[in-house]
Amino acid sequence: MSHVLLLPFGTSGSIFPFIWLGRLLMRRGHRVTMITARLHEQHAVSAGLNFAAVGNDALEQMLSDPHLWRAGHGSKVAYQHAGRATGDYVEAVEAFIAREGMPDLMLAPMICFGARLMREKRGIPLVSVHLYPMMFVSAYDVPLVIPLVRWVRRLPVWVRKAILAFPNPLDVFALFSVWRSCAKNGVTKPWSLWKQWWHSPDGVLALFPAWFAQPQPDWPQNLLQWNFPMEDMAAERPLDPELKAFLDAGAAPVVFTPGTGHHHARQFFETALALKEKLGCRAVFLTPQTTQVPADLPAGIFVASYAPFSAVLPHASAFVHHGGIGTIAQSLAAGVPQLVVEMALDQHDNAERVARLGVGLSIPVSRFSVERALPLLQRCLSDPHMREKARQLAPRNDVARDTEAVVAWIEQRIMSGGKNKKLHE
Repeated sequence: MSHVLLLPFGTSGSIFPFIWLGRLLMRRGHRVTMITARLHEQHAVSAGLNFAAVGNDALEQMLSDPHLWRAGHGSKVAYQHAGRATGDYVEAVEAFIAREGMPDLMLAPMICFGARLMREKRGIPLVSVHLYPMMFVSAYDVPLVIPLVRWVRRLPVWVRKAILAFPNPLDVFALFSVWRSCAKNGVTKPWSLWKQWWHSPDGVLALFPAWFAQPQPDWPQNLLQWNFPMEDMAAERPLDPELKAFLDAGAAPVVFTPGTGHHHARQFFETALALKEKLGCRAVFLTPQTTQVPADLPAGIFVASYAPFSAVLPHASAFVHHGGIGTIAQSLAAGVPQLVVEMALDQHDNAERVARLGVGLSIPVSRFSVERALPLLQRCLSDPHMREKARQLAPRNDVARDTEAVVAWIEQRIMSGGKNKKLHE
């Protein structure tokens, strides 16, 4: 069978959907290797995937940058570090080829520029995997990247198209790093990542359902839109017995998390603690960086470095989180009202979609204080219409779709891309 490379770039929320894809492909008999930052090796190997680490530490440096989670700065930080990682991914794929031969397909997010460079260099077919609607910058449904977008949406479609024709920040922050890697590898440099490298010509896979974001006329034609993957490694990392005992021992708690990639969330947890005290409720604080949590916590709070959302959220009364797409998907599946503390990147757009669905509210992280967040969280806990809407929407995530159709679509990309690959060999 074929050998497929998975090349994600980002936090655990960006890795888990690729693990889901890897599991599907392996069940079909394909060999699968994940190439990404070393810090994700345990997840990949425990899921049964082959693993190879990229060199350098671009991801670690990105996650340690406090500006990553600041509105207006997150995209700049992410694109700069992703651009810097281009050469690392190229070297890792070349090393893989030297060991095992040419792969048959690559699956990667747009931000993994090294994958697209290897497509141009070696002719390896590439599927762009988009995890959230913001990756489709449509003139018909302009994603909420910055507040100014709300004004842009009022304009006629032809004006929106003209505005979107201007250079994308991606080109400002990442293009020169990509050019350096192109020159080093003898690849014609793109004059615009936004215009030329955003969607792979070989195929685009959108891992979110149409009821969350309807496809638009200017989305790519070679597209397959699917459901949320809903992977959270629950089989490999089941619920901690002590956390389970806490959940079973009292009233449903409010669950708080700033996301696995947030290394500067002390203020988030200080506010969470104050909200818990004001409400008199129980709470669960989730973060791999447990040193961010205030010391000497009162009774009624459980702190965990990790817990599968699919096991925790059915016990929650509300969920306060950063707005990552995988986190939102798990909350939707559990039927739990959400308060999204939107910070950066895709989170503003994701939060707006949660509010449109009527299953939650949102607040910018810059305004996340006890005074402003308390009435919003109280509404999430008490509004019968919101809670009923969340309950009614939950079954949509359980709609059975034949995942064999996803694999078959991916396999078609392998077959159609084989001829182009042979020309480069």
